[in-house]
Order: sequence, then structure tokens, then C-alpha cells
Amino acid sequence: MTNKEIKALISLLDDPEVAPQIQGTIQNLGESIIPFLEESWEETLDPQQQQRLEDLIHNLQFDGLKQRLRVWRDTGGDSLLEGMWLLNSYQYPDADFQALNRAIEQLRFEAWTQMRPGMHPADQVQVLNHVLFRTHKLAANTQNFHSPANSMLHLVLETRRGNPLTLCVIYLLVAQRLMLPIYGVNLPNLFVLLFRPTNPNVEPFYINCYNRGLILTRTDIEHYIAQLNLTPNEVFFEPCSHLDIVRRALRNLQLSFEKMQEPAKAGEVAELLAILTDEGESMTDNEGEE
Repeated sequence: MTNKEIKALISLLDDPEVAPQIQGTIQNLGESIIPFLEESWEETLDPQQQQRLEDLIHNLQFDGLKQRLRVWRDTGGDSLLEGMWLLNSYQYPDADFQALNRAIEQLRFEAWTQMRPGMHPADQVQVLNHVLFRTHKLAANTQNFHSPANSMLHLVLETRRGNPLTLCVIYLLVAQRLMLPIYGVNLPNLFVLLFRPTNPNVEPFYINCYNRGLILTRTDIEHYIAQLNLTPNEVFFEPCSHLDIVRRALRNLQLSFEKMQEPAKAGEVAELLAILTDEGESMTDNEGEE
């Protein structure tokens, strides 16, 4: 379709008799038509027409996001940053992936300048803790724990406040770029990191980013599980996949919208979660918000 034909099509949304059919036609054109819808929104003074246009834009963006999430899943979900950016783009469709990438790279560079050859893993963690929690003052958002913003990576990087999962994601992304053997671990109600040294003489340990990088032993994790009256499960101690992390982030976001009394958004996030959830797998399992 030419630009003139697209604009003529959008103008027909004013006609209530054909509007439903036109909306379906526009929906089939995909995200490429969004700039024309935005231009039409700016030109109209009719609140109802503006709302119709806003709904169309959102639906097109949401359909595009679902498709990109399927592609990310089907290609292995290797890039954690991309997965979190896709989640980010649900609320902020214009979120800049490269800006996120640059922010993580800057943190990596600052930590790298303080690393030394042959450093003990505990000392490497202290460097990361210093850069992230002291220099950049990343911290738990205890005042607004259930805010959806805590799941938005670009906002956490801007405000320096997040939930356990997003704080761990930032830590993990930096650690991966430093080639450190650090992985995410799906604990019930809390997300932590595992440092699994390549040196067999050094015991693996865990990192609690919600407590400014506090180092925990396996015994500490066992005590935590016991306090929750749960049967120990090896999944509580072993690394999880990037797909698991983004799934958990989506669960957090869904719960946040439910607590904020926004059922429509919670329902849409549930649709995104379903794309990453295998048939028959519990949508809630034993993971609380973190």
C-alpha cells in the first residue's frame, strides 16, 4: 500500500459502520503502520478516535513483541540481555537495546580495570560488589517492592533500585562479560547467583545481590530451604537457564500488575509468559516474587 492509501484507510476509522473491519485490516499490516497511526493521533482532536488509535498501536506493538519473544525462545534464548529487553519493551516499546548494552558494558569495564590475574573468586566478587553496590549504589527497592518498574532493566539501571532478580541479572550480565563462572539459581521467593570456580580446590558459593552481594555457602541455602519448610531439591542449588530467568521476571511483572489492580496488563504478561512456558508446566510453581 502507498502512504496515501494507508492514510485513507486510517481515516475510515471515523466511520462506526466500517471501523471494526478497518481495524482488522490495519492489524494485519503489522508494526510498520504505527508511524501513520501516531501521525493520525496527533492530527485528531476527537478523544474517542485517539483512544481507538492508541488501542490499535498497543495491539500492534504487543503482537510484534509476542513474535519477537517466540523467535528469542526458538533460537535458544542465549542472550539474557535480549530476553530482559523484550520484557522491558512491554511497558516501554521504544526502549533502546543498545543503550542497555552500553550501560552493562560500562559496568564491565569499571570492574575489569580492578581485576587482577590469579585473583581468588571471593576477591573477584568483592570487586563486582564494590563497583555495583558501592560505586553505582545499586540496591533493593524496599519502599516499592511490588512496583512494575523493578522488573524494567533500563529503569533499574537509571534509578539504581530493583528487586532481587533484576539486581542479579545486572550482576550476572557483567560477570558473563568478565568470563566469570557465575550463574543464576532459582530459589523459592529469592533469586541468587552461584559462583562455580573452575579450580576444584575452591568450593562453590552463592551471592545474594539483594543483600549487596553477600556470600552464602551451600549450608546457608540449606538452612533457608528448611526455614521455608520445603523439601530440599537439587534445583535450588544448581544453575538455571536464561529462559528460566526471563520466565521468572515475567512472573514477577504479572504479580506486580495484579497487586497494582491492573488485570488487563497482568493478563497480557500472562500471554507472554505462556510463550516461554512448556505445555503442562506450572505457571506459578514454587517461585514467589523477588
